[in-house]
Amino acid sequence: MSTLQIIDLRASVETKEGRKQILNGVNLTIESGQTHAIMGPNGSGKSTLAYTLAGHPKYQVDGGQVLIDGENLLEMTADERAKAGLFLAMQYPVEVPGVSMTNFLRTAVTAVQGEAPSIRTWTKELSEAMKRLRMDPKFAQRSVNDGFSGGEKKRAEVLQLELLKPKFAILDETDSGLDVDALRIVSEGVNRAKENTGLGIMMVTHYTRILKYIKPDVVHVFAHGRVVETGGPDLADRLEEEGYDKYLPEGATESALA
Repeated sequence: MSTLQIIDLRASVETKEGRKQILNGVNLTIESGQTHAIMGPNGSGKSTLAYTLAGHPKYQVDGGQVLIDGENLLEMTADERAKAGLFLAMQYPVEVPGVSMTNFLRTAVTAVQGEAPSIRTWTKELSEAMKRLRMDPKFAQRSVNDGFSGGEKKRAEVLQLELLKPKFAILDETDSGLDVDALRIVSEGVNRAKENTGLGIMMVTHYTRILKYIKPDVVHVFAHGRVVETGGPDLADRLEEEGYDKYLPEGATESALA
């Protein structure tokens, strides 16, 4: 059993107008095997939370703690956080021309696990994982995300998730840009990874459609850079009907915050 604790986390980012506070005291605890959905209006800080946890240098931590099994993630570099068991599936996966998917994934697995998997075992595991995600075997020799469609990039993210076997996965709007078939396949991959390893999931999303495939145990409403309401799956249904207007500053609209 592992635990990810976010305690009074505050973070800011540099803008043209100066440094801007984005996270304003986030408190959240996720246990192994749990799926937490983070929902909220545009501009509320959901993605900032995801990238701050992963160690993106753009975001400056101004206070608070993030602990994974008692270890302070905020004192770790991004690669050390990955080795500690944290995984981020990015909303906009980057392209890495010249580096094949096979080499990238095997290098990542070696770094996280501390030793390189045997070629025979690795080839079989990669092939089977790609088959489950309905990825063309030729993608293994293509450069990472180079020329991939949006759906192919998201499948590649879930492929990493299945192979790296982290303790906790942060999914930053994984449903973004996916058609119905791709959403189902990607969701099946996430559910499979959770079933096989018992990982905890923090799923950042704006809409409820992915929650039909990846069932949350807990739903959090994120606004003004912090969690403002927590409930069960029925909270997501209510948000689908009512929207986020009640959580916005008086007179503001969600489109204006995008």
